[in-house]
Order: sequence, then C-alpha cells, then structure tokens
Amino acid sequence: MIIAGALAAAVCFADAVKNVAEIPLKDIDGKETSLKGQKAKVMLVVNVASKCGLTPQYDALEKLQRKYKDKGFSVVGFPCNDFLGQEPGTPVQIKEFCKSTYDVSFPLMEKIHVKGGEQHPLYAALTGKDAAFPGEIEWNFGKFLVTADGKVLKRFNPRTTPDAPEVIGAIEAALSGK
Repeated sequence: MIIAGALAAAVCFADAVKNVAEIPLKDIDGKETSLKGQKAKVMLVVNVASKCGLTPQYDALEKLQRKYKDKGFSVVGFPCNDFLGQEPGTPVQIKEFCKSTYDVSFPLMEKIHVKGGEQHPLYAALTGKDAAFPGEIEWNFGKFLVTADGKVLKRFNPRTTPDAPEVIGAIEAALSGK
C-alpha cells in the first residue's frame, strides 16, 4: 500500500510539473538542485551503474562532457541500483569509482529509482504515458537529451553508445538550435 501511494504521488507530481527541468533533485552530496540548476542549455540525462556490462560507457560520456561543456552541454548521471543490483555503492564509493576509473567530471546526482514503485518523479515524467518518449527504462545507461527549459528532445536505448553518430548529431543539433 505504501509503494502504491508513493507511485501515485510520483505520477501526480510528474503530471503537475510538466517541465522536467524544474523537478527537484539532489546531487550525489545531498545538495538540492534541478536540471535547470545544472547551468547547461542541453543535457544528456543517463541512469548509470558501476558494475554493469555497459559501465565502460562512462568513458564516452566523459569525452562528450569535455568536448561540449564549453558550448553549453553537460552529461548528468543518475546512479541507479534497479537492474540486478549493479550500483550497490554509497555516494562516496560511487564518486570515488567514477573519478578514479573514468576521471568523471560531469555532475552525478543522488542514487535514485528509475522504475517501479519508488520511481523518482524525474523518471516518472521522462517515461510516463504522457512523456515525449514513453516507456519503462530498459536497463542501465538509458539516455535522454533534454534542454534547460525542460524539453525532451531524444531518447536513446542503453546499448546506443554515447559516441554513436545519432547521439553526437542530436547533441550538435540541439546546441546549434536546429
């Protein structure tokens, strides 16, 4: 019953806040923020995990961050343990892994649920029936290209690598305003 109530609250909140950029978030250190607070005009929102077969995508995500950050772009990582427990770490462990293994400089948010009864309102808004690209998150490293004003431009499945031509093309088009 509690889970059903939490899910209903998340869905109602996601419906009430149509602008995904304004949904309250916490960074990995527990500080209140939002996508709007990231100071980027285009973001690639990604649910990440450190013990997944797709974890090497961190390398390509960091390369995107470094290549496009001065043009108004940022990757925003959301650690998630929803898929076979592949992100079991604490915030300190996650930050240390990301920094020491992939030299991650992009923002990491608090560990959240991207599906199920405890789904975070951001992911309820990104994947719900009224979303631009509805449908449950399939696995770690699902990607959404989002503007600072909350428009969801594209969705890429977990196996689409961050350096795939369709991802690069979408980022460049969004940054150029096309």
